[in-house]
Parts: sequence; C-alpha cells; structure tokens
Amino acid sequence: LVKLIEQPSRTAQPVGHVTRVLGEHAAPGMETEIAIHSHGLPFEFPPEAIQEAEKFGTQVSAAAKRDREDIRDLPLVTIDGEDARDFDDAVWCEAVRGGWRLIVAIADVASYVAPDSALDREARHRGTSVYFPNRVLPMLPEALSNGLCSLNPNVDRLCLACEMRVTPQGKVTRARFFEGVMRSRARLTYTKVAAYLANPAAVQDEEVLALGAQLSELYAVFRALHRARIERGALDFDAPELKVTFDAQGRVAAFVESTRNDAHRLIEECMIAANVQAARFLKRHKVPTLYRVHGQPEEDRLEQLRQFLQGFGIHLPTDRPLEPKDLSAVLSRIVGNEEAELIETVVIRSLPQAVYQPANIGHFGLALSEYVHFTSPIRRYPDLMVHRGIRHVLRGGDGASFDWSADEVVQLGQQCSFAERRADEATRDALSWLKCQYMQDKIGEEFDVIVTGVVDFGLFARVKGLQIDGLIHVSALGADYFTRDRTGFRMIGARSGRVFKLGDHLRVRLVNVIIDERKIDFELAETRAGAQQVRGPWQRRRGRR
Repeated sequence: LVKLIEQPSRTAQPVGHVTRVLGEHAAPGMETEIAIHSHGLPFEFPPEAIQEAEKFGTQVSAAAKRDREDIRDLPLVTIDGEDARDFDDAVWCEAVRGGWRLIVAIADVASYVAPDSALDREARHRGTSVYFPNRVLPMLPEALSNGLCSLNPNVDRLCLACEMRVTPQGKVTRARFFEGVMRSRARLTYTKVAAYLANPAAVQDEEVLALGAQLSELYAVFRALHRARIERGALDFDAPELKVTFDAQGRVAAFVESTRNDAHRLIEECMIAANVQAARFLKRHKVPTLYRVHGQPEEDRLEQLRQFLQGFGIHLPTDRPLEPKDLSAVLSRIVGNEEAELIETVVIRSLPQAVYQPANIGHFGLALSEYVHFTSPIRRYPDLMVHRGIRHVLRGGDGASFDWSADEVVQLGQQCSFAERRADEATRDALSWLKCQYMQDKIGEEFDVIVTGVVDFGLFARVKGLQIDGLIHVSALGADYFTRDRTGFRMIGARSGRVFKLGDHLRVRLVNVIIDERKIDFELAETRAGAQQVRGPWQRRRGRR
C-alpha cells in the first residue's frame, strides 16, 4: 500500500511512501487483500467492539430468557449451504385447519447490539458482512456472528419470530411477532433437503428422515407461497451461482456452477413472507424504518430491452406501463432455452438497483407494495434496524417515540446502500482476479463462449459453464471493417456483411490475460459458430420471422 504525497504532473511521476506490504503478488489470498484495501473495507474490529461481544459469554443467560415465549419444544431447523457458519434464520411448519402455521425465527441480534454501542457503531460502519470466495469479513465479531447470535443446533438461542397463518392459496391471513427463546433441532443443508423433497424414499440420512414430516409441510407451504408469487407476477431469476474450489495451496482448483433447487426456493419464500409481514407491521404502527425498495426500469433502458427481446421474437407491451408480470412472462417463456442465461442477464441489467430508504415505493421485482429486510440481522445492518423497530412496538412503544429522526433514517439508508454496493464491487473484483489467475496458464486453448455484449471496440463473451468474461477485440474478428449497427446489439462487417450479435455462440482461443487489469482477451478460432450473412433488400429472406 502506498500513500500518495505528490500528484503526477506533465513532467513528473507521482510520489508516495509505502505504508504496508501485503505480501507476494501471486500469493494465495492476495486478490482478497487487494480488494479489501482498494475498496476501503473495514477488516479489523476495534478492541472495544470485541470486548463488548465477548462479555456476553458463550451461552444465553437465564436472565435473558425471562419474559420470552418459549418455543424450544418446536423442531425448528436451519437450512443453509454446506459452508455456512452464521445461521440467521430457522423455520418450522405444521398443517392446521385452513392451511398452515408457519414460524420464521430470526436471531435476536438487537438483544446484544445496543444502539450507539461500540458494536453498533462498527456494525453500522461495515453495513454488511462481505463474503469473498476464500474469506469472510463479518459485520459482527465472531463471538456473536458464529457464536451467541447464530442459531446453531441443540443450544438455546434468543430469537425474534414471525408466526403466520398461510392459506392453500398462499395468502397470509394472520401474523404476529414475538420475542422468543428457541433451540434449533438440526443444521440441515440445501443439498440434503432438496434430495429428500425430490425422493424421500431414497434418503438414508437419519437426521433428515427424523424431520421428514415437518420438511413435507414446509414444502407444501412453499408451493402455496410460490403459486401466489407467480400469480402476482414477481420475477424469479434462476441463473446458476458460481462456486470456487481451492487446492491445498489455496489456489483455484475449479469453477463450478450450482443451480438453485427447491430447498433454496423454500427458504426464499419463507423469508420473503416474513419480510413482508415485518414491513406491514412497521407501516401499521408508523415506525420509521428502512424499506427495501426497487423501482421500475427507466424508459431508455426499457426501450433497449424491448429491442433486444424483439430479436428473440419476444414483445413487451407498449400501450401501458410495464408491470412485473410482463417480465415474469418473459422469464417463464425462456425456461430451457439455451439463451436463457443471457436473456436473464439482460433483463437484470435493465432493472434499477434495489436500495434502502425510509420512503416506501414498493418492490417492483417482487411485485410487492411494501418490503423490508428482516431475516438476516447477523450480516445486514438494515435488518437490525427493522428488528429494533419491531421490538420497540412489542415493548409498548409507537412511531412517535422511536429514537430515530427522519433525516437520520435517510442518511442510514444511503450509508447501507453504499456499503452493499461496496461489498458487491469488492467481491466481484476479487473473483475477477481469481478468474484471470485460473486462465493464465490456458493461453492458446479454445473455449465455447456466448456473446454477452456488443461495443464499438469488439464483443464481450462469456465462457460457458465457467462464467468467465473476456473481450474479442474488433481487430480479432477478421480482415474486415466492423461497426456496430443502430440497435447496438450487432457488429457488421462492411465488406463481407458478416454479423456478430448478442447471443451468438462462438468458438474462441485465449490469447492474453492481464491479472492486474482483470482483462482476458480472446480471438476467433477457426469455427465461427453463430455468425451469419446480412442479406440485402434485394435478396429473398428465409427462415423464421
């Protein structure tokens, strides 16, 4: 790390002094170190914050359990990924007359993190936990994030729970919040639960089988909630997630795409249901809070999306304002299509980024009129803010007596939105480094790619199955003069009439990798799949319209 002393000029280089040596440039983990420092992420907890976290000990005290609803007899379970260490949420469900009784229990972080304490100030500064492929920067010290707050199995934990009555149509008819004490019955994984849901008879895991009846009820309530989601037109993106595996030396061994299964979707629907009820609860009691808002696409981006989709024979309405159900219909139509991932990506790019703010404008993507984040207070500060508002009401308070001014909530929303973007950019930066490092010794090898972007200077392309992006420079497209057409989605050769367009499948050769700049360059291999000839107006057009 270098602190700049003198700015560069026309005649002189910049001058600075070294403040810290991070290590060898190619050392394992260096990509994360660089991302942490270049994005200004807090990575060390102040001693006073650690002391506050550790003073609570490792077990919930008897005093802390008093005056709470005891739900330790209910077999609540956590369902997370194999490598998860902080468990925010647990679920339980039973069939009742007219539907289901569903409980979503969330770690009661607010019981340990007092407003304006050293813990609170640091959590607010961080805003969110940051998950790198090989390292986590938690929002709270591990004594809480992985310890006393985490809903680990077979130990007593404090929780803030939402109990809901859900109809077979997926409508929540009643809901209540309460402060409770719980004991998770099992730490289940998405993989194990999905296997049970798909074929219970084939499962041999005794822990899963012992909870089979409850998992079946959770699956039933999920299907009802999911049907309601589809009916209201909420968007449901299903793009595969990229997992990075490392060898014993800490270097990338492989990139593996993992797709969402029904266990992921089950938890997602339960969390969305609880988030909606939290938003309605706070709105009803007029408590200032941070809503998770998502606006409609801006008109220029929407027009670009219309033109893009028309290339695939898909048309968005032009005679009325766009509704979530219109984009939901697009996503349903492309299921199983080999261009589905690309189309999903372009749809996502057309949407604005969701943010935190006290002014509720609804959530376009989820097709909801009010929405907050309630279910992850261990790793997101807005959720902690929501918990404090709910606890305030449960303890007899109202909106007027809640200790946050309107201006303070606006500022907090901006700060939390910035922290989220900063975390996303830092993790993306580190992942790009790892991708470049992985490709560095593969120069000369050929890959199948799909064109994901068309710009004046070439084509952006993504390697199938690896989600590794690179550039095919316009000079590597062949002996012709290529320019982008008016749609912005095609590159056309002036002499040959050859066309390269968004969504084309090409065979390319890796020619260059620059790790420090996170750049990967391809050139066309001998097979130019997907390229086509532009026909003049005098030529007869054939094929699909």
